[in-house]
Formats: sequence, structure tokens, C-alpha cells
Amino acid sequence: MKKIIPFLLGIGILSACSKPSPVLKNHSYSNYEEVSLKHMDLHLKADFEKKILDGFVLLDITNKSKTDVLVLDSRQLLIKEVSVDGKKVAFALSKEHEVFGSSLQIPIEDESKQVKVTYQTTPKSAALQWLSKEQTNDKTDEFLFSQSQAVLARTWIPLMDAPAVRFTYDATIEVPNHLMALMSAVNPQQKNEEGLYHFKQEKPIPSYLMALAIGNLTFKSTGRNSGVYAEPGMMESCFWELKDMQQMIDEAEKLYGSYVWNRYDVLVLPPSFPFGGMENPELTFATPTIIAGDRSLVSLIAHELAHSWSGNLVTNRTWDDFWLNEGFTVYFEQRIMEAVYGKEYEEMLTVNGYGELQLTLKELGETAPEDTKLKLTLNERNPDDGLTDIAYEKGRFFLQTLERTVGREQWDIFLRRYFMEHAFKTMTTEEFISYLNKELIGNNPEWEQNAQVNEWIYGTGMPSNFVKPNSAAFDRLDGELAAYKASKDPGSFKTEDYSTHHWLYVLRHLPALSTSDVKALDAAFDFNQIKNSEILCDWFQLSIAYDYTESYGPMRSFLNRVGRRKFLTPIYRSMKNKGPAGLEMARNIYAEAKKGYHTVAIETLDELLK
Repeated sequence: MKKIIPFLLGIGILSACSKPSPVLKNHSYSNYEEVSLKHMDLHLKADFEKKILDGFVLLDITNKSKTDVLVLDSRQLLIKEVSVDGKKVAFALSKEHEVFGSSLQIPIEDESKQVKVTYQTTPKSAALQWLSKEQTNDKTDEFLFSQSQAVLARTWIPLMDAPAVRFTYDATIEVPNHLMALMSAVNPQQKNEEGLYHFKQEKPIPSYLMALAIGNLTFKSTGRNSGVYAEPGMMESCFWELKDMQQMIDEAEKLYGSYVWNRYDVLVLPPSFPFGGMENPELTFATPTIIAGDRSLVSLIAHELAHSWSGNLVTNRTWDDFWLNEGFTVYFEQRIMEAVYGKEYEEMLTVNGYGELQLTLKELGETAPEDTKLKLTLNERNPDDGLTDIAYEKGRFFLQTLERTVGREQWDIFLRRYFMEHAFKTMTTEEFISYLNKELIGNNPEWEQNAQVNEWIYGTGMPSNFVKPNSAAFDRLDGELAAYKASKDPGSFKTEDYSTHHWLYVLRHLPALSTSDVKALDAAFDFNQIKNSEILCDWFQLSIAYDYTESYGPMRSFLNRVGRRKFLTPIYRSMKNKGPAGLEMARNIYAEAKKGYHTVAIETLDELLK
């Protein structure tokens, strides 16, 4: 790779700086194979006026290879001072890469034990979104939240920002005394008068699970070790939507073993959060777009809960192995939903997931077919490029294929043992294949042949043994869709018992329409007034495709209100695909809405609309 020339900060000259700058390996500059990071003690003060976190981090290290330099990841940080075992030292920062930041090089000795880095974030720190009062639900108090996955932890903490590195941590966070601080750790359930919060995470976690949120928050319990955090004005609706969380935990434990993370709480964030959820240990971050009023979107909570085993407990060692996190989690999520809400519900989720996978396969098959493999080769690309439905849905269908091959009973025994034996460890794709062969299919030639493991993992597209999912509920909808195709009468749809998933299936399988057909559907079902974000996302795409301009006002309002990338990207892409006029409309809306989006969404949309 192209070498990065370092520049110097601090006192004196670091002897290691005469050496080549550390190279990027697995999306990290850190030398974690030479120096181990075991524990971190974080001390930060939140300044909402300056939009910075200011303080220091103490890193407990072991110099395994007796190297003379510790290398950390840093991006968009102001490094003020570095000391090793209490002695101030010089340090060096390489030129900052736009995605991966800089290598922070610190001289150490054979027996060095603790490194202190005094620093502050900057308003540009990509993991952090500082929200004004107006950008929150209640519009009464400012708000801050982080998003560290995949390689953004380094934008608010200088550390070894690689999923291969697991560490425990303590933290002390100072905030304005009218706000509450929460982290991916043991959390308070009410504010204190001092605005000083102490946290402890005794289980080793990777850096992408470092999380911080600060806001006017309240808490309400949903069971013996679960509860909901939300702004006061949202609490009742959030609590009602998420009241089955404890049952989900109980069913998950029945499947794959004890929940080991103390508590499972969910924080419902303001609408600018760029993802559906983030599986931060003990404190899942969730988008408010799941608060639909009918519990139809709570599979997201089952998904993030499942990460407590797949991802948080057993972690992908590199971002090339990301499917080990997400494929396992989607599979586990579906099992939880089946246990709590029944087989028919699970079937609908699976069929809609397959529909989304088909779109991804078509898009990537035309532009980047290698990215349709489960095992990726991202090299120096942004690991966010791998956060597609391939890892999630193709990964899930691979595991369903294994279940079908060996039978559910044998598969569940295997998975339970897999999680137990690899708890708090990292895993590569190749190591998983080896374990799968040794513990399950390797001694059964028929199973080994039928599974087609290598075709699933290293092949593009879908393997020959893929079995298309089916839903009895959607089979009934196919009849209604056929009747509508023949008559174009919205009355063909018997909507009395429709859930979100029924509506999504219908919207995604409508025949060719005219603008007047779309208008008639809106008149019948009042789509433009619906509050459900999943349905609105598909409806707005349909409206754009058929030039139903009456949806453009509600669509503009939606794009200014919601920051979830899952919704933003397809809607803006639909506008772009309409040609120059559509692209101009997309850019105009984006220009006014961008200020409310998180960096993660902005980076995607900047590229899409350039």
C-alpha cells in the first residue's frame, strides 16, 4: 500500500518515526498482535456548546512482543498529551486518511503497563451526533449519541479500533446536570444532581460496541432484567411497543443458553439515528421508526437481542467476516420471533427478507458481483461496504440450509455449543468452517455434500441448493393481487387484518400501474397519512416511479424528519433514477434535510447524489 508520511506532535522526536508508518491491516493501524489492550478507563466531559468531549483515556497494555512502539487508531481527534506509566512522552500522528484516520504512535518499553492519552473530540468527530433541542422528540433538551460501528470508535476514543481486540472498561462521564448519561455498560435508571456518571463493563467487548448517549431520559422496567429508556414524551408509546422484551429474552435463553450481559435495556433514540438498531451490550440503541403502534416492527429488538450471542459474545475477527455476526443474528432473530409470535409471523418476515435480498443481489450482481459472497475481501475499502443484505439475509439462508440439512434438533445443539465454547472470543470464516466440519457435518458425507458450504461462503449469488421461502399468509395475498391486476379496484385488498408485513408484500408485488391507479390506491388507503415508516418508504418509491406528485410533500417532510439510512437511500435513489429532474429534486430535498442526518447517512448520500 501507499505509505503514509507521519508528522510530529508532542515533545521531542519519537525514535520510531524514522521507521515506515504503520500500515493498515484489517482496517486498523493498531499493532494489536504485538501489544494487547486488556482494560480501558475513560474520563470525559461533554460540552454541548462546543460540541466536544474533553478528557483522557487510560489504556492497560501488555507488550507481548517487546516492541518499542504502541500504535493506536485516531481520527478527527485533538491529541493534547501522552504519558506512559506516568512519564510524559513524545508521540506521532500520521497523515489522516478520510476513512481510517491516523496512526497514533507512542514509544513504550518492554515492561510498560499503562498509557494515558489526554485529548478532545472535535465537532467533526464522525461517531458523534450533537442534536439541538429542535432535533429531539420532546424538543426540550439537547442530545448526544454515538455510533461506533464499523470503524468510528476511533473518532471519539484513541484506541485499538479492530473487532479482533476485546477489552473491559470503566468510564466517568460528566454531563449537564439536567441530562442523563448512558453507555454500553451497567447503567443508571435515574438522573443524579451532580451530572456525574460512573460506568463499568466487566465483560470484554470490541471497540465497535463502545457507546455513549446523553439526553433528557427516563426509564421504565419491562421485566426482571430488561427495560426501556426514552425521552419523557415518548415513554408510554415506547413502553407499550416493547413490552414483550422480557419474553424475547426468555425464549432466546431457551434456544442458545444463558444471557450473560447483566441487563438487556433499549434506548429509543431521536429520529436521526442512522440505523434500525445497534447492539451495544446492555443498552441496545433503537430507531423510533419501530414505534408503529401495533408491535409489527419489534423483530428489530429480537435482532439486536440475538446479537448478545452472535456478535457480542462471538465476534467476527475482521470486517471481511461480518456475515458471522449478521447472518447468525438474523437466523436467531427469526427463531425468537417464531417462538414469541408464531410460525406464520416468522414466515412473513422471511419472505420479505428474501425480497430485499433479491434487490441487493440484482444491484450488486451488476456493479460488484464479488460483494455477493459471504466471505468478503474488502482490503482498504470502507467496511460499511459490507453492511448489505448479503451478510444479513444470504447469511441467514445459509444457516437455514444447514438446519434443514441436519435437522433442527442437531442444529440447535451445535449452535448452543458454538456460542458456549467461543464466548468472548473472535472468529474467522475459516475457523467456523473448520468447527462446523469437526463438530457437525464432517463425519456425515451426505450432510457434507448437501450443505454445499464452500458454494455458500465463497460463491457469488445464491447456491444451487437454496430453497425459496414461502408464506401461507402471503399465498392468500397473491389471490388478492391477481384480482387487483384484473380490475384495478383497490377493494380487491381485504385489509382488515393487515399488518405491516402484509402491506409491504402488497406494495412490492403490485402490477404495472398508472398515475391514476396510484391516486386511487391513496384515496382508498390514505397512504400519505400513514405514520409507519416501513410502509411509507415503499409508498414513496412507488409514488416517484409513477409520478404521483401528491406524495411529494409528505415525502419531503418524511426525509426531513427521519434519518434512518435504510429509508433514506432507496427514496433518494428512486428520485435520482427519474433522470435530471428527479436528481435535482433529490438534491434540493437533501440540501435542507442533511443538517439532521448522522455522518453515516451523509457519507452514503453524498456519494449517491454527487
